[in-house]
Amino acid sequence: MRVWPSHVADSFDYIIVGGGSAACVAAWRLVKEKQVRVLMLERGPARAWALSSFLLSMPAGWMKGIQGSPIVEMHQPVPQKHLNNRAPAVGQAAILGGGTSVNAMVYTRGQHEDYDHWDAFLGGNSGWSFADMLPHFRNMECNHQFNDQWHGIGGPLHVSGTGTTCQLTEDYVLAVQGLGFPLNPDFNGARQRGVGTMQYTTRQRRRWNGVDAFLSEISNDRRFSVRTGCTVSRVMLEGQRCVGVVYVKDGAETAVRCDGEVLMAAGTYNTPKILMLSGIGPSAHLGQSGIKTLHELNGIGENLQDHHEVPVVAATNGHYGYFGEDKGWRAVRNGLQYLLFGTGPVTSTGVEGCTYMDPDGSDRPSIKLYCVPTVYLDGDITDVKSQDGVTLNACLLRPKSRGTVRLRSGNVFDKPVVDNNYLAEPDDLRLEIAGLRFAREVLQQKPLSGRIAAELIPGKDVTDDAGLANHCRRTVKTNWHPVGTCRMGADGDEMAVLDGKLRVRGLDGLRVIDASAMPFVPSGNTNAPTMALASRAISFLP
Repeated sequence: MRVWPSHVADSFDYIIVGGGSAACVAAWRLVKEKQVRVLMLERGPARAWALSSFLLSMPAGWMKGIQGSPIVEMHQPVPQKHLNNRAPAVGQAAILGGGTSVNAMVYTRGQHEDYDHWDAFLGGNSGWSFADMLPHFRNMECNHQFNDQWHGIGGPLHVSGTGTTCQLTEDYVLAVQGLGFPLNPDFNGARQRGVGTMQYTTRQRRRWNGVDAFLSEISNDRRFSVRTGCTVSRVMLEGQRCVGVVYVKDGAETAVRCDGEVLMAAGTYNTPKILMLSGIGPSAHLGQSGIKTLHELNGIGENLQDHHEVPVVAATNGHYGYFGEDKGWRAVRNGLQYLLFGTGPVTSTGVEGCTYMDPDGSDRPSIKLYCVPTVYLDGDITDVKSQDGVTLNACLLRPKSRGTVRLRSGNVFDKPVVDNNYLAEPDDLRLEIAGLRFAREVLQQKPLSGRIAAELIPGKDVTDDAGLANHCRRTVKTNWHPVGTCRMGADGDEMAVLDGKLRVRGLDGLRVIDASAMPFVPSGNTNAPTMALASRAISFLP
């Protein structure tokens, strides 16, 4: 048993560790529907400093807003042995609203089959099928385009179409249709396969984050408290029950008791870290950091999954996209157009169109091919200059490779050790190569082909699998969608950290409600699924 710090603050019904997407949804439902006392603890600030906050509110500002930002904690993984020891960094938000405050705002649920797979994995009738999840997506949503069996219009989370589309996006969508793929106006509807533009968590052409959507509705409720700048160092156990948490702020430790449950929503990297710092996890590993094991769970920190993508980049023979639109007189013009009229390039996230497809011919997509209307590469790729061009990123939707999250030390302020283990499974590399080949087909299809001057990378001479595999290892980068490190599982699953109702196995009063609970990564951007998972979690509470 850990000793409580000398200062014990007020007691609450529920304590939410983290202030991101999942936490905002959970607090909203707990306070509005269950009318209980809730404390939210967020390590970051309530909002970014003025200029960064202004940039992040604009759809096009997210790339500028997160570069070198104090509100994004960058996790540099160990050198990846299947990437020639490259280590593509992954950012995790450190601000109230979490990913919804810094991400590219894409609203994608994944595939119906994803959730039916979760349900089957948990033994069936678990409450995680798509039919079970759909009401949670719909009830949160205020969709500005669709009002049908798949979408809601009465929720607080605003979802809109792209603010604008550039010439390259329009040509891309037409080119993919020319290859026989259907135009899909709604990737969150009956089916995912096809090409089209995406939906975004925006309202009136500005970011609509978790604070806007959920916390604003309960901010004046005396039952809700939020404390920022608070780094949770451990959960507190009395016997087999979690009874509160300890956090550090301004160098001082404070403990808070909980009469109901502690809900972990610190994210895929930090939720397992906090649990392990609390003595919950694999005993052999905890001992290496000098931590006494209070409750052994070998699955904590295992099963790390992340979407990753590989680019084909081509130069264009004119200015059809967004290169240079954020610099010089163009930036001034675009900024004024946005401020005065709410139109123009600033209303776009810069990534408007995509294709969901399967290179093996299945109707269930395994690749998401993004169209980025400029040259877009990780910073370690230095031999391709910025210029007018287009980047087609083949993102693998259901990677088979699994990584880990481990403690670096017993110090709460040390980042965990992340090993994504990208491309460890041969089939992941095979599908990425197939995605690259499809991207080249798109570039050669009219009308997009009429805009292309030359392929920059991999380069037209790189055609065999070996050459394309080397290109994958050199350029693969994260989609910033890590999940799975505290996954749920069926009874009898020795590596399942959680049961089907997201309770930490063997303990009372402790649940995980963020993306770390997912057994498999959804086939699309993970923000919407994370919010729906958190909503589902609240439905399980007594």
